[in-house]
Amino acid sequence: MPFKEQSLKRYSAILIIILLAVLAFIIVRPILLSIAGGLILAYIFYPVYKFIYALFKEKNTAALAVCVLIVVAIFIPLWFLIPIAIRQIFDMFAFIQGLDVTSFVRTVFPTSSKQLQIDISTTIITFIGKVTTSSLTGLTSLLLDLPNVLLNLAVIIFVFFFAMRDADKLGIYIKELSPLKKEKGAIIAQQFRRITNSVIYGNFIIGIVQGVAMGIGLLIFGVPRALLLTLFATLAAILPIFGPWLVWIPVAVYLFSVGKIGIAIGFALYSILIVSTIDNFLRPYLVARKTKSPSVVVLVGMLGGLMVFGILGLVIGPLVLEYVVMFLDAYRSKTLADIFESE
Repeated sequence: MPFKEQSLKRYSAILIIILLAVLAFIIVRPILLSIAGGLILAYIFYPVYKFIYALFKEKNTAALAVCVLIVVAIFIPLWFLIPIAIRQIFDMFAFIQGLDVTSFVRTVFPTSSKQLQIDISTTIITFIGKVTTSSLTGLTSLLLDLPNVLLNLAVIIFVFFFAMRDADKLGIYIKELSPLKKEKGAIIAQQFRRITNSVIYGNFIIGIVQGVAMGIGLLIFGVPRALLLTLFATLAAILPIFGPWLVWIPVAVYLFSVGKIGIAIGFALYSILIVSTIDNFLRPYLVARKTKSPSVVVLVGMLGGLMVFGILGLVIGPLVLEYVVMFLDAYRSKTLADIFESE
């Protein structure tokens, strides 16, 4: 009887915890991605926070200083750049509507058969049309949902502030909740850091730097709609296997086709010698080579994450897949059962 009463109390407690967990998930679900975004930003800028904290010796001041720095460095430029990007999107749409793709294809492939030129032209027109339509649809949805976007930005900054300020307490709390053995938990935590660094710094940050370098080149060589092309180049640079070449090659070909041969050659050389080599210089400093994630896992994670979670999925997607692969490797090597605390 006592055993049954004790079991009943135990199962009742478990049921209550599960119900509370479900309710908590329902409550935070609308802002779950914003919370994840704040945590990711806190992870990226935590070294900056530690540097400022070493100067001021006060956590609130250091965290607030980093938040102000982020707002000034990211959100204020976006406030001015977004209207320019919107104008360039509509400008690009008008340009594409009046573009004679067939003549362009004939200039680039003068020796090809007429049917092949028609097929290439049709493919290019269809692709451009779908990309333009998707971009305009996304832009319209963003503008209509602006109040919700501002609310989520506020949540990101709020989580960002407290995640940096209370990072030590958060780490201790997670360790106390962890069912892993202490020594095994340290190994798993180190693997988590390596994977996270590989995805965030190795793909996301380096991709952004490459995209910015491409944007500088577009401005230097006077390429029109540079901001919009910079955004495309940044996205292409973030995705593994792909890269800024998805932007600079078509731009160089276009410049060549309109008779700007010198500019086309200079822009191509800039892209090859500077933009494409940034990865080789930055990766050894930001990420150890042995922690480089498999490209196929990162690519699938980014594309799937983008479809499910939106822009944050570019980071969340590959992280989730990498963690799953890590535990599958542990299971395959028969060490998974050995990492949990025994009763």
